[in-house]
Amino acid sequence: MIGFVHQTLAELFRDIPVKVLSPGSLAEVPVTDIAFDSRSVKPGDLFVALVGESVDGHRYIQSAIERGAVAVVGSQAVGELPIPYVQVEDTRFALAHLSAAFYSFPARQLTMIGVTGTDGKTTTCNLIFQILLSAGFRAGVISTINAVIGNEVLDTGFHVTTPEAPDVQRYLARMVDAGLTHVVLESTSHGLAQHRVTGCEFDIGVATNITHEHLDYHRTYEAYRAAKGRLFTSLRETRAKKIGNPRLAVLNRDDQSYEYLHSIARVSQVDYSLQENAQVYAKDIRYGPGGIDFIAAGADFRAPIHSDLVGAFNVSNILAAIAATVVGLDIPDETAAQGIAALSCVPGRMERIDLGQDFTAIVDFAHTPNALQRALETVRQMAQGRILAVFGSAGLRDRQKRRMMTEVSARVADLTFLTAEDPRTESLEDILAEMAQAAVEMGGVEDQTFWRVADRGEAIRQAVQMAQSGDLVIAFGKGHEQSMCFGATEYPWDDRTAMQAALAERLGVPGPKMPYLPTQRDSKKEP
Repeated sequence: MIGFVHQTLAELFRDIPVKVLSPGSLAEVPVTDIAFDSRSVKPGDLFVALVGESVDGHRYIQSAIERGAVAVVGSQAVGELPIPYVQVEDTRFALAHLSAAFYSFPARQLTMIGVTGTDGKTTTCNLIFQILLSAGFRAGVISTINAVIGNEVLDTGFHVTTPEAPDVQRYLARMVDAGLTHVVLESTSHGLAQHRVTGCEFDIGVATNITHEHLDYHRTYEAYRAAKGRLFTSLRETRAKKIGNPRLAVLNRDDQSYEYLHSIARVSQVDYSLQENAQVYAKDIRYGPGGIDFIAAGADFRAPIHSDLVGAFNVSNILAAIAATVVGLDIPDETAAQGIAALSCVPGRMERIDLGQDFTAIVDFAHTPNALQRALETVRQMAQGRILAVFGSAGLRDRQKRRMMTEVSARVADLTFLTAEDPRTESLEDILAEMAQAAVEMGGVEDQTFWRVADRGEAIRQAVQMAQSGDLVIAFGKGHEQSMCFGATEYPWDDRTAMQAALAERLGVPGPKMPYLPTQRDSKKEP
């Protein structure tokens, strides 16, 4: 049984580290669920009023009461209410711990492996997950793509972030009910900063890298890095579990974040590197069109590794997975190698789309300057001809990325198609103008080396039409995502479907229809 309807408000607060500022408010009121959106409140729910960037949940307390809330948790002083009101310092912190308590602290019955970083989180989560399965563990995974509980796969949302705390704890409770023992949880900077994974009582924390991203939210790289660092400082707070506590930090010695994370993670540590200066490292790396081969080495193991994944960045991701499992969980290195070989691809990560064309077509999720550069450097090794890159930069997000990503493409790709990527309420024309200016300053010539094509489907179509034998067309930024945001509307969108549609049109073979976006009627500029 997930959740316990007999729990009262007072019982939920009894064993959590949340300071209550309103003594006497903890009534013995039965709570049947926890809600943070007043529109989803049901009779018997506890309503937690969150304060977001644009919405203050305290404004909707009366609405929650009218819908049947039996108690409210908030961070502001309010007037008299007909139901108990518990004032706390931070409602997001409280929501996380209340959710864990409501589901009877499921993480305490699981070995929890958290993975954070700017790039490579989802791939590393999937690699660890496959290694755990190869080792015979009953494992689950919660990533920005989905949650896997046994044979059940649950969608975790349209866009890329960690689910909210009640959802995370509900997934963990379902995993306990299903008899799972190990969970891999992708932990984004928003997920850490907004306490969505607080209360998950991690046993192993894994860092991929920390580069330029989400500065619209975190403001500075240091604040962004500190948010990621919460995963590693939290390792000391994990309670002793009957199944044991590895309390291990897995750190990337090749990344600029290493010294910082090394200094704040005051637990056992293992580092990994592409060089022989780490506890887990790679030797004899060989890159090929069919994947990567290398020797993974450590103090007491040496394992030949083959992966269908491509690129030096995936060697790093594999080493991180090996460090977490072979060193952290004592899984045999040959078993880890089997798990790595079992992962043929990760949805939307360097995913090839092949309809029989004489050039390569790929969809990849790279949406940061670092990821874009590493991906372009990887496909440069794969391409026999030119690289045609299609990408955009999201509206209402880190504006610095627009220039930086365009500069990367101008340096590494041959032809660049600047297009939409979730413009939201920002002017797409203005976003593309910023990117075009950066391209010009890098020596690009509009309509010769780069194009502005507002409609993403048309941009992919034009790149496919321009491709010659041996070229490589790659669409960046959306990967596995299933929607594109214009204004406040999410339009169904999948880059893989769009690439298939464009290829089918060029080849004159059956294929899907190009998905619709509201920019279709506005994109007439052709190369």
